[in-house]
This record gives sequence, structure tokens and C-alpha cells, in this order.
Amino acid sequence: MTQNGFRSEAFPPSVDSAVTARAAEGVELAALLERCGLADQHAFAELYDRTSARVFGLILRVLHDPGYAEETTQEVYLQIWRTATSFDPSKGSAVTWLMTLAHRRAVDRVRAEQAHTLREVAYGVRVLGNEFDEVTEEVERRLEQQAVQRGLSTLTETQREAISLAYYGGRTYAEVAQHLGIGLPTVKSRIRDGLTRLKKSLGVT
Repeated sequence: MTQNGFRSEAFPPSVDSAVTARAAEGVELAALLERCGLADQHAFAELYDRTSARVFGLILRVLHDPGYAEETTQEVYLQIWRTATSFDPSKGSAVTWLMTLAHRRAVDRVRAEQAHTLREVAYGVRVLGNEFDEVTEEVERRLEQQAVQRGLSTLTETQREAISLAYYGGRTYAEVAQHLGIGLPTVKSRIRDGLTRLKKSLGVT
């Protein structure tokens, strides 16, 4: 206690404990990933038990379908098992690496489903003819989505990742900043610049 009766700590004990626990978890998960890279099945099982709920939650927020989310989660962990040796702790935490893999896989699933739907709609137009206006409208809508996907491909990796987290993942700017481990102003700048470039690629003034 200080002379004025206030605590001298920079943060309350509960906050300090949470930070310490998170740091300890990061070290433990990094060690598990290293063991996974050596084909340690027990380490992989423990890694799955400790992180699968978070991975599934992120994927579900992107896909909005529990069935697809479960399938994609399994695909993510298969990828983790195969590529664990590529994890580099000097470039970020184990949790960030896992969640980045999960988000990219979920976005890939969204794109694949959109492409599949577009093919089905196009086939319906060829078979049913132009008398069904609602089908034509659906095709136009899907083509617009395809144009957006092409526009996203023109962005930088950092811009695309920030925009995907915010708009595909439904995250706030603050949550995006926390997920990527960067400052909020940087996130806002990436999204603003990315959206400006995307508008230009779509011909929006």
C-alpha cells in the first residue's frame, strides 16, 4: 500500500494473474506443437483437448453451420498434425498460429461453398431457361459475390486477413487487434486501406 492507501501495482492482481497464466499456456502449447512435430500422438491429443473448443468456436462464427464447423475443425487438426514443424514461436504465439490456420481454413470453406452454389445456380439457368426470374436474380447475386472474392485477392495479405476477421469472422476492430497481436490504429488503417482498394477493384465510387 502507498501512503495514500492505493495499491502500488500497475494492474490489479487478477489481471496480472491472467497475463501470467496466458504466458504459461503459450509456453506449454508451443511445447506440445514441438512434440507434435515429432509425431507424438499423446501431445497431439492433449493439444486437441486444450484448444479444440476455441478453434471450433472461431470456425462456427465464420461458417454459421455446426456440421460444417465440425468437419472443418477436424481438417484443421489434420493440418496441424501434418505441419506442426512449421510453427515458429519467434513469429507469434501457439494460439495465434492455431487460430490463423482455423480462420484460413474456414474462409476457404466459405469460398468453396459459394463456388458450389454458383455452379448449381448456373446449371439451373441452363436447364430451366430464363422464365424463372428468381433464378436469374440469384445468379447475379452470386456473380457479385464472386467479384468481391476476386477483389479480395488484390489486397495485401495483412489487409485481407484483417478484413476477413472483421467481416467474415464478425469480429470488432478491437477483437481483430487482439487476435493479430497488433495495435487498434494499425488494424483500422489496414481495413480502411483494404476497403478503399476493394472499392476501386469493384468500380465503386
